[in-house]
Amino acid sequence: MGRCFSFTASRDWFYRYSFSCFGLKSVTTDLHDGTIMHCWVPKIHKEYKPTLLLIHGIGANAMWQWNNFVSPLIARFNVYVPDLVFFGDSYTTRPERSEAFQAKCVMGLMEAHGVRKMNVVGMSYGGFVAYSMAAQFPERLERLVVCCAGVCFEEKDMDEGMFTIKSVDEAVSILLPQTPDKLRDLLRLTFVKPAKGVPSCFLRDFIDVMCKEYLQERKELIQALHKDRKLANLPKIAQPTLIIWGEQDLLFPLELAHRLKRHLDENAQLVIIKNAGHAINAEKPKEMAKHLWSFLIDQLPLSNQENHINGRKVD
Repeated sequence: MGRCFSFTASRDWFYRYSFSCFGLKSVTTDLHDGTIMHCWVPKIHKEYKPTLLLIHGIGANAMWQWNNFVSPLIARFNVYVPDLVFFGDSYTTRPERSEAFQAKCVMGLMEAHGVRKMNVVGMSYGGFVAYSMAAQFPERLERLVVCCAGVCFEEKDMDEGMFTIKSVDEAVSILLPQTPDKLRDLLRLTFVKPAKGVPSCFLRDFIDVMCKEYLQERKELIQALHKDRKLANLPKIAQPTLIIWGEQDLLFPLELAHRLKRHLDENAQLVIIKNAGHAINAEKPKEMAKHLWSFLIDQLPLSNQENHINGRKVD
């Protein structure tokens, strides 16, 4: 007998319903180069609002990682929440697997929607993509937030014992879990206090819905992230940047946050969230949201901090 109920699929449906209630709509865009990009976009793009792009990590699709943040942010921004290539409904027939290619795809998506200027928040793998967008399209990105994204790591760091994970193959097996035990390993790696006693049937359900599709392509994304990576090749970006990190991150150790701060020097602020691991968006969403608000809203030039009543700009 086939499975009649999926908790994961039901929750995915709930997130779709929530995003629609928040004022977003699901749109698929053909970039005409073999790439299809899915994105949650404003039902009405309001020109007087700045644009905010939220980019997810490896763990799941965009809705699962950003559901806690869209509602408060949408009051002040035109919020766009894309699925990266090989996640959700986004895919490509092209062979590229680098974060630079992902960045170009996201920018192509934003261009298709007529968006020229934006602020970007990237979580984990999404932080790699966001950083690449800032480097490739400096005139398009106004502010950048990098959350627990080890963009400064080098290929040699794994060999020298910086990481809890000891090889790329081990990283693939944990970050793309195919068994309940591997998913438990992922939870232990990303949460300070992972949920205990979760039945294997719930974990298998999550794996079947979220971790089976594009498995080989996602493996290649992780391999591309690691191969020949050197700090000397990482461009310095000029945009004001906020770095947010979990103090007990076991996936990308805190040293990488300090390394990125040193790399960017005066252009960057570093915020360390205590009692949090890698999944700060799930463990400490209110604290993370507070720092996002402070950086993206409170530090805007006064001319951009306009009051709005009933959807109309007040001078």
